[in-house]
Amino acid sequence: MTQKTDTRTELLTAPPFQLMVSLSVPAIIGMVVVGLYNFMDRVFVGQLINEVAMGAVSVSYPFTLINTGVSTLVGVGSASVLSRAVGKKNQGIIDKIMGNLIALNLIFGIIITVLGMIFTRQLLTLSGAEGEILNTAERYLRIIFAGSLFVNFGQSANMIMRGEGILKKAMLITGTGAVLNIILDPIMITIMKNQGKGVEGAAYATITAQVITAAITLWYFLKKSKLVRIHKIRVESSLIPEIFGVGFSAMLMQVMTLVQQTTLYNVAAKHGGETWQIILGAALSIQSFTLIPMWGASQGFQPAAGTNFGAKQYDRVKQVTKAFIIGATVIGLIFYVPVQLAPGTILSWFIKDKDIVSQGVTDFRILFSTYILLGFVLMVITLMQSLGKASKASVLVLMRQIILFVPLAIILPQIGGLDIDGVFLAPAVTDLLVLALAIVMLAGEFHNMSRLETKKK
Repeated sequence: MTQKTDTRTELLTAPPFQLMVSLSVPAIIGMVVVGLYNFMDRVFVGQLINEVAMGAVSVSYPFTLINTGVSTLVGVGSASVLSRAVGKKNQGIIDKIMGNLIALNLIFGIIITVLGMIFTRQLLTLSGAEGEILNTAERYLRIIFAGSLFVNFGQSANMIMRGEGILKKAMLITGTGAVLNIILDPIMITIMKNQGKGVEGAAYATITAQVITAAITLWYFLKKSKLVRIHKIRVESSLIPEIFGVGFSAMLMQVMTLVQQTTLYNVAAKHGGETWQIILGAALSIQSFTLIPMWGASQGFQPAAGTNFGAKQYDRVKQVTKAFIIGATVIGLIFYVPVQLAPGTILSWFIKDKDIVSQGVTDFRILFSTYILLGFVLMVITLMQSLGKASKASVLVLMRQIILFVPLAIILPQIGGLDIDGVFLAPAVTDLLVLALAIVMLAGEFHNMSRLETKKK
């Protein structure tokens, strides 16, 4: 019981900024490691096989987000319910979490595996893959789909550990899988390359690492966890509405990113051609990577906000929220300043042609101009998820990813001769509008918590 008491006590009593650092650092490291997971897959395939194989793995990647989306739906929703139950000391709900999570993963995992393996080729054609890239990608992605159950369980159960506040162990387990994948990739690619199945070797390396990660995670909840244990494996109908309500907004952020980026690429091709697609691809790659530390900080924020809210420490929820917003903004500055000061240098990491780099400098700055504000928006979304305010979190996500963004991306390039500049301006304008909405939501939530605090006295 020591672990339960220590973790809960730390979440409820540690100074806000100390809590922010202790929870964010391991979460950020864990998220960065996961970000390297797919990156290293592509590096090894490209270096050890050929560019066709690398292209095949790249076009397969968006469809692996089906598993990521499902594990986020189940994991974030369950972690939100868990952290508030920990704050309330509601052991009855805590005891239902893992059995319900396993049952949901079994259902979703089997569905994704069966449909994914049957319709692998049809899915890949949606990305425009054809010829040898399509054939190679089909062989790779079918193996990935075969491991869906292990991926979904490993990722969603890891989120439960984070919701419990055990972020260091969560980081170590995730890191073990990623490091194992990096070790196995060159070994299995080399072994199977002689049989003409090098890309399959990369897929098997990924699946092997994920199976081992899932096994370690299962062992932890069976033997080591003192707070969250596996009891009856069944779908708990009483938990489903809240889990899906909160998890849906988190899943949207994964799924809608694909829609958002597809829209940008299509509009960029229309107004600037292939050159501007290259520039946009480099800019979005940099932005995606620099968002990883903020995602990590939000993972650390979730148990802190949820547990304190469940314990009815409303003033402390506000203090912790402010600490994490400041922390996320500082993290943003670390990346924001170099991009604004040396955009050409950073673009040249991805683009060798100096003329193309010089064309993209101004618009790269525009795209990145509101990046410094994203930490605030992301923490407000996480706060809403942590408090069980699923509809508010979903509104912010949908506004940023679809409702505001898509029309602006289409309309702005046609206004006042903006043309291709409008494509890069659309995300910045969207972020400013969503920031205003997030400020209003946060002010309303703080006012509500002040009212609850007054009632408590």
